[in-house]
Amino acid sequence: MIRHIVFFSATKPEDVGRIAEALSMLGDIPHSEFFEIGLNRKVDQLGGEVDVVVYGEFRDEEALAAYKAHPIYAECISLVRPLREMRIAADFVSKKA
Repeated sequence: MIRHIVFFSATKPEDVGRIAEALSMLGDIPHSEFFEIGLNRKVDQLGGEVDVVVYGEFRDEEALAAYKAHPIYAECISLVRPLREMRIAADFVSKKA
C-alpha cells in the first residue's frame, strides 16, 4: 500500500476554500483505494503553515502513477497552482493494508 500525502498553503487566506474545492476533484480519479481532502485545523503549537491536506491510499506504485497521469490530475494542477504558495508531497509504503 502506498500512502500519498500532500500539504498545501494558500498565497491568500481567502483562497483556502477554493484550493480545497479544486483538490476535491481528485477524488473522482478511480485509482485510489481511499482518498480525502482536509482543512488543517491549525491547533499544533509549533506550526500552522499548512492549509489543506490531500491524503490517498494506492494499491501500488502503478496505481499512484495512473492517478497522476489522469486528465483530472492535470486539470486540478492548473486550477490550484496559481492559488498556492507551498506544496509538499510525500509517498511512502505502508506495512498495514
